[in-house]
Amino acid sequence: MPFVTVGGGIGSFVTVDYLRIYGVPTSHIRILSNIDHPWQTYQFLTRVSQIPIPERIRSDSSSRPDNLWGWPSYALEEAWKDKNLGHLWNVLTEPLLNDYWTPRAGTVFQNLDREAKRIRYWDMLVKGQVRMVRRRVGGGYFTILTPPEGAATTKRVAFRSRFVHIAVGYPGLRFLPDLQEFREKMGDYQHVVNAYEPHEHVYEFLKTRPGTVVVRGGGIVASRVLQRLFDDRRKFNLQTQIVHIFRTFVTGSHGPHIWMRRKGGDGWAYQGFNYPKSVWGGQLKAEMRRLDGAARAQKYKDMGGTNTPKRRHWQAQMREGRNGSFYHPFQGTVDRVERGQDGRLVSYVRSKDGTLRQPVSDYIIDCTGLEADIAEHRVLADLLQNSGAYRNPLNRLEVERHFEVKGTASGDGALYASGTATLGGYFPGVDTFLGLQVAAQEIADDLARRGFCKKLGPVRSTAQWFKWAFNSQV
Repeated sequence: MPFVTVGGGIGSFVTVDYLRIYGVPTSHIRILSNIDHPWQTYQFLTRVSQIPIPERIRSDSSSRPDNLWGWPSYALEEAWKDKNLGHLWNVLTEPLLNDYWTPRAGTVFQNLDREAKRIRYWDMLVKGQVRMVRRRVGGGYFTILTPPEGAATTKRVAFRSRFVHIAVGYPGLRFLPDLQEFREKMGDYQHVVNAYEPHEHVYEFLKTRPGTVVVRGGGIVASRVLQRLFDDRRKFNLQTQIVHIFRTFVTGSHGPHIWMRRKGGDGWAYQGFNYPKSVWGGQLKAEMRRLDGAARAQKYKDMGGTNTPKRRHWQAQMREGRNGSFYHPFQGTVDRVERGQDGRLVSYVRSKDGTLRQPVSDYIIDCTGLEADIAEHRVLADLLQNSGAYRNPLNRLEVERHFEVKGTASGDGALYASGTATLGGYFPGVDTFLGLQVAAQEIADDLARRGFCKKLGPVRSTAQWFKWAFNSQV
C-alpha cells in the first residue's frame, strides 16, 4: 500500500482529504484506526467537556477540516441555513463589537460526515490497533496492525508502504499529581474526575441537594465546566457553591513586551484562539519557520500558556457568582487532597503569601488538560526507541518544515506526523483544525515533489472546489 496513515482521527482525515483532492486514488491509501469515524474521539471529548452538539467550539469561521479552501466559511453556511445575517455581522465586527464567532459542534460533525462520504473514506479504513511503525530494509516502512478478533486469519497484519503518516492525538488523560495520588490511594474515581472523562454524575448529584464543587484549571475546559455549573444553578434553582483554584492568577494584561501582550483578569488569561492568529499565516508563522533550538523554545514560551476566550455571557455569569458569594476564585497550590470525617473531600491549598486554605467539597473536577508526554503512546514511544525519531525543544516529535519526522527517512520513503505530537516544531498551531490543514498541505506538496501525486494547480483546485460544492465524489 503506497501510503498509510495511522490514527484515523481528524488529523488523518484532513491529510487523506488533501491527497484525494490532489488525485491519489483510494487504492493507494489505507487508514489504520481503532475508531469508526474520524470525528469520533473529538466528539466524545467535546461532549464530556461540556460542549454538546448545539454549542459552539473554539475554532475560526474559515477553519474547515472538511473544506481545504475555507470558503464558504462556517459563518456563511450557518447564516444561509438559519436565515440569519447576524452570523455575518458578528464576523465583520469581531472581536471589537462582538465575541469571536465560532461554529456549532454539530455543524462541524455534519460537514465532516458529508466530506468523508464524498472522498469514500470508509473504502480506505482498516480497523485495528497499530502496534509499531518500523523502517524497512530496502526503503519504506512496515506498519504492524492487530485487527479485531475474527477480522483476519492472522493475529497481526503488516502493511508495507513507501510513505507513512502518523496523527494519533493525545496519549491519554493527565491528572494533577495530588489528584492522581488520591484516586489511586482511595480507589475513588467518582468524586475526583477529569473534565475529559464522563462526569455527568457530578451535575446530576448537584440537582438533588446543595453541594460544593472544586474546579481546578484556567483554560477553555475550565470555562466550559463553570458555564455548565452556572447554567444548571440558574435553570434548576440550585444552591451549588463553586470553589475555583488557579495555579497562576492573572490580574491584567501580561506578556514579555508591549507588542506581545495578552489580556487577562479575574485569574484568567484571555485569547480568542489557542495561539495568536498570525501563527497560521502571518508574521509569527514566518518567524517560527526560521527558528531552531533554544530560540524556538523561547518563542513558544513567549506566546504560550493556558488561556481561554473572553465571552461576554460567561463573564456576566462569573460577576453574578462573585457578587452572590457562590463563586469563589483564588490562587493557590494544592499540597494534597484527603477525605474528611464526613466523607467529603478536603483540599489543602497554599497561596503565595503562605495562607493555607482547606476548602471542603463534594467533588473535584480537574480541568488541566490531556496527557502531553509522547512516550506514553505506544507507537510514538517505539518511534523514539527504534526508528531514529527524536524530541524537539518542547519534548515532542521533531519534524521538518514539511512535517517529515526528522531522523526516520528510509530509502526513498518518508514518515510524516501532524497534530499535537509535533508541537514545538516550525509551525505552532498544530493542534487546531487550521493547523491540521496547514500540515496536510505541506505533506501533500512534499509528496507531489517526490512524484507520488500531482501538484494542486489553480485549474485543478477550481475544478475540485466545484466538485466539493456540488458534493460530487472524488
